Amino acid sequence: MADSDFVQDNAKELRRLRDLVARLSDEELHAPVNEHWTVAGVLGHAAFWDARALYLAEHFDPVTGFPDDVDEPDNVDWINDSTRALIHAIDPRRAAELTIEIAETIDARVVELPADKLWPNDPDSPLNGRRASHRAEHLDEIEAALG
Repeated sequence: MADSDFVQDNAKELRRLRDLVARLSDEELHAPVNEHWTVAGVLGHAAFWDARALYLAEHFDPVTGFPDDVDEPDNVDWINDSTRALIHAIDPRRAAELTIEIAETIDARVVELPADKLWPNDPDSPLNGRRASHRAEHLDEIEAALG
């Protein structure tokens, strides 16, 4: 089971995500966060990386660990850049809702995994159980962009 710090941090940022999405208008979902991403796009980006984490969690084996072929490159800019057009093609409201759905699913799943098999407890693990870190970074960006 994941340690309580992961669980509490993930729950806090999930609440923050739900609250933000609930108050966002359709116009705000289309608002730019920066020159490349809209609010909905940033949420979709977060959903993409939570979905990757969910894939890893679902393919964890207690005996053998995580699959060997899931290493993440040090620089993921090319992944983010190549998914941007696809993410922005998703209906903005649906992207926001999907971000919550995937966040809820990964947060529930990561609780079931042994904390010693998750990064940073295991520096070689491909799965960061503290989903809150990435989520908070992008929620901060959205809130700053919206003022």
